Amino acid sequence: MSNLYLGLVHHPIRNKVGEKVTTSVTNLDIHDIARSSRTFGVKKYFIVTPLQAQHDLVNKILGHWEEDKAAAYNPDRQDALAIAKVINSVEDAMAEIERIEGKKPILAVTGANFKEFSGDSADLREKMKIDSAPCFLVFGTGWGLHAQVLEKADFFLDPIFGIAEDGYNHLSVRSAVAIYLDRLARASESMK
Repeated sequence: MSNLYLGLVHHPIRNKVGEKVTTSVTNLDIHDIARSSRTFGVKKYFIVTPLQAQHDLVNKILGHWEEDKAAAYNPDRQDALAIAKVINSVEDAMAEIERIEGKKPILAVTGANFKEFSGDSADLREKMKIDSAPCFLVFGTGWGLHAQVLEKADFFLDPIFGIAEDGYNHLSVRSAVAIYLDRLARASESMK
């Protein structure tokens, strides 16, 4: 999956009444999603927020693990966080991916509340192969990605459905990322 990029979007996001908002970056999301991304061969993990205070926070966290003492204490954490980068917008991330890959990426979106979708992980891998294009897989925070992102999407991944008898279905974004990356890895293996 060497041409897969991942984004955790903090803006534009919907709040519970559907308004466009910016959510806060969390330390757990930075670390855990970087570790899952590194484990499954994601090329770059973008943390998307336009807020300078959030950029400063993310860069402080990433910088901590670049220091000699922290790197010596936990080199695996440093290795995982080396692929993380804070960026202003989905558009800026797309432009950076296109600069790196020489081709515009497929923008694939996820959402627990999708009623219609383009396909599953195997379908996305097939699209990447047919289009011979990298993929930017984005996840929303808050109550999901705002329409401003969704209307630019090339592919809507099928939602993750739980099996709780009462219908409860509310995973953390960290868990959802790990599940989707595992599914994409298995789809890649089955294509060989």
